[in-house]
Amino acid sequence: MKYYIIAGEASGDLHGSNLIKELLQLDTSANIRCWGGNLMQDAGATVVKHYKDLAFMGFVEVISNLHTIFKNLAFCKKDILEFKPDVLILIDYPGFNLRIAKWAKQQGLKVVYYISPQIWAWKENRIHGIKKSVDKMLVILPFEQAFYSKWNYEVNYVGHPLVDVIDKFQNTGKKLPETNKKIVALLPGSRKQEILIKLPIMLKAAKHFPDYRFIVAKAPGLPDEFYDQLLDPYKNVGAVVNQTYELLSSSSAAIVTSGTATLETALFQVPEVVCYKGNAISYQIAKRLIKIKYICLVNLIMDKEVVKELIQDSLTEENLVAELNKLLFDESKKQQIQEDYDALRNLLSTGGNASKNAAGIIYEFTTR
Repeated sequence: MKYYIIAGEASGDLHGSNLIKELLQLDTSANIRCWGGNLMQDAGATVVKHYKDLAFMGFVEVISNLHTIFKNLAFCKKDILEFKPDVLILIDYPGFNLRIAKWAKQQGLKVVYYISPQIWAWKENRIHGIKKSVDKMLVILPFEQAFYSKWNYEVNYVGHPLVDVIDKFQNTGKKLPETNKKIVALLPGSRKQEILIKLPIMLKAAKHFPDYRFIVAKAPGLPDEFYDQLLDPYKNVGAVVNQTYELLSSSSAAIVTSGTATLETALFQVPEVVCYKGNAISYQIAKRLIKIKYICLVNLIMDKEVVKELIQDSLTEENLVAELNKLLFDESKKQQIQEDYDALRNLLSTGGNASKNAAGIIYEFTTR
């Protein structure tokens, strides 16, 4: 069968790659074409558009790149029609994928959405479009089933794919080479614009901890020169690329940009402080529209503040230093975080192997 998959971000590339591996187990002759990244390509798909060419974050940034976005939409529709897939699989990336879902349904295509858009946070009215254009919604957060249920829309909870990914990695025992200093991980994100805003503040905080080695997880799509100009002034700061999990396995604490990385850090049992700072206009618009209490997935899933969030104006050098001191030296704080992390893992493990579950549902739906 022919599968067309669209993932627009690094996390989608990761989850898409594991989904592809499981689909190929069920359908050994599968022909998979996708928008994604290197991981999806390595898993066996043909990548026609890389996610690094797609990611625009914030209202202002999206508006300024509208021409590119519309051009990508037109190309995507043309490519799908030429490929003629048996099923279209959309992974998160809602601004783009929900438009494609509506169009695809009009073309008579089967549409599966794996990893729900976060409409429970904002734009809840998108549920009406989803009900009309998405045949199967596969969710990965425990509370999403109840959310969709109130709209009389049946979804499948498959478990969270990161649990299996991280379990497999931890079984390898891989870590960074040992140093004479304890390590603090810096995860500033994967997009150039968010890195330029947040990483300089993280680096200033690192100056206050000369006895620790701070290591930046570089985004694989960005050149070394981009990071060199930011990191060169700091003697106790290094960097790795394509070794984020090795870094988290070796770290005593982490400073993490909001997003999937916050959940990955928690599943590695690393105490973290979560950072968000964006374009001022985009932030003010979002603040008025978003309805959730927290921006961090860890806190959202647990419905309480497990990890500290430093958002917009509160993301300062002084506040980062204060929070990092707690994560490194306050034993009761560290103990409480570990207990909450254990509870989080139990919640996310209830569905079993998410990628395998999702592939099974997709295969069964496509062949019937």
